Amino acid sequence: MQDLNDMLFFAEVVDRGGFSAASRVLHVPKSSLSRRIAELEQRLGVRLLQRTTRKLSLTEAGQVYHRHCVSVREQAQAADEALASVRAEPSGTVRIACPVTLAQTTVGPLLPRFLAAHPRVRVDMQVSNRVVDLVQEGVDIALRVRTVVEDSGSLVVKNLGATHGILVASPRLLQRLGTPAAPEDLRGLPTVAMSAADGVARWTLAGPRGAAFELVHRPAYTADDLPTLKFAVLEGTGICVLPDYLCTDELRAGRLVPVLPGWAPPPARVLAVFPSRRGMVPAVRRLLDFLGEHMAGVRAADEDRGTTPLSTTAL
Repeated sequence: MQDLNDMLFFAEVVDRGGFSAASRVLHVPKSSLSRRIAELEQRLGVRLLQRTTRKLSLTEAGQVYHRHCVSVREQAQAADEALASVRAEPSGTVRIACPVTLAQTTVGPLLPRFLAAHPRVRVDMQVSNRVVDLVQEGVDIALRVRTVVEDSGSLVVKNLGATHGILVASPRLLQRLGTPAAPEDLRGLPTVAMSAADGVARWTLAGPRGAAFELVHRPAYTADDLPTLKFAVLEGTGICVLPDYLCTDELRAGRLVPVLPGWAPPPARVLAVFPSRRGMVPAVRRLLDFLGEHMAGVRAADEDRGTTPLSTTAL
């Protein structure tokens, strides 16, 4: 049976540039390393290293084998880190950045439960819609809501679920101006929106059987804060696209009603972005696991009550 230590020894010899340097790192005699690598080559039936008096170089077979040895070494290190994170009591400060609405409706109510379960952990949360630079600003986790999961370069992206937008209005507005029966009828209703470039906003709506409609409109009111816009919708200022988790109570009470059921914008993903899984401290790993589990738990509890404030699809 193959001894995986030989793969570790081979990777270290190559990466350290020779048997002497690898011997110091591994605390294994140089002669033992040389013998083990020779036996490894004999067992594999190929030469992995070209040896000269001055340096070592990899053969073509050695290059292929080295890549696999490095992968095995990294997997073993990751296994050790994962076990350590399970055994260690989380402690220290976790810095997290969270959008305003997500913090006020979902993440904010959950964090006290996490802190109660892990009393040695502190959470420093920045509540802002600004996109933070995790590395430059020392942020451990950034929560983001995106319609498209983009490549974040060296950052790791974990999908915590999906949130669905709903086109809503106050009943008074529809009584006064009429209830639309088709997407084109939306052009006759005033709107409120988060932004409008040069006074113009665009909503893309998906409908039955793959139909799509783009509403180009001039909002009567813009604000870069969704709860603020909800006040305007409740007062009948205009129709608006709001995330489901923000208007559940109002829809249930009839203070808001869906406009044009069956038509809605594409769902947005709730993402946790962090620099790396390697070397992640237990407190950060535990908080990521907690958010993934309990954001799904929020949805299940609300479905039992007949509401859906946050739709999630765990990885």
